[in-house]
Amino acid sequence: MSPRGLSHLGPDGSARMVDVGAKPATHRVAVAGASVRMKRSTWDLIRKGRASKGDVLEVARIAGIGAAKQTASLIPLCHPIALTRAGIDYSLSPGRVSIRARAEAIDRTGVEMEALTAAAVCALTIYDMCKAIDRGMTIGRICLLEKSGGKSGRFMRQGKRKRKP
Repeated sequence: MSPRGLSHLGPDGSARMVDVGAKPATHRVAVAGASVRMKRSTWDLIRKGRASKGDVLEVARIAGIGAAKQTASLIPLCHPIALTRAGIDYSLSPGRVSIRARAEAIDRTGVEMEALTAAAVCALTIYDMCKAIDRGMTIGRICLLEKSGGKSGRFMRQGKRKRKP
């Protein structure tokens, strides 16, 4: 651990990948969220599956799952993790798509970055597929909602978000 308490910095301040070799492999779960706000007319097209580029939510689901699997290639100091599960769920409310990305593994390090990457790429895919009709969409509230496993234990974000069992 660096003098500043950041595990990705060595004592001299240089970037490093954390050594997890001595840690036991445990079941790790992380859930991340994101939201995409849009015009009601855009939301109606997505909800009804009538966007010109196809089924926006299913394409975004595949993109999010693929992103979770590629996290170590995208985030320089992340460890490659053999995911045992990656999934995307949605909740729709007028003018908004809320995204819940879940990642699981039995490994020596957590899957928070995989869940966050999945949520972010899912939201970006929704934007990409609908930008021709609604360039004013906003992506927001990308955050870790919950995690379990490992030395640091359980985390649950407090707030208004509904949690599925």
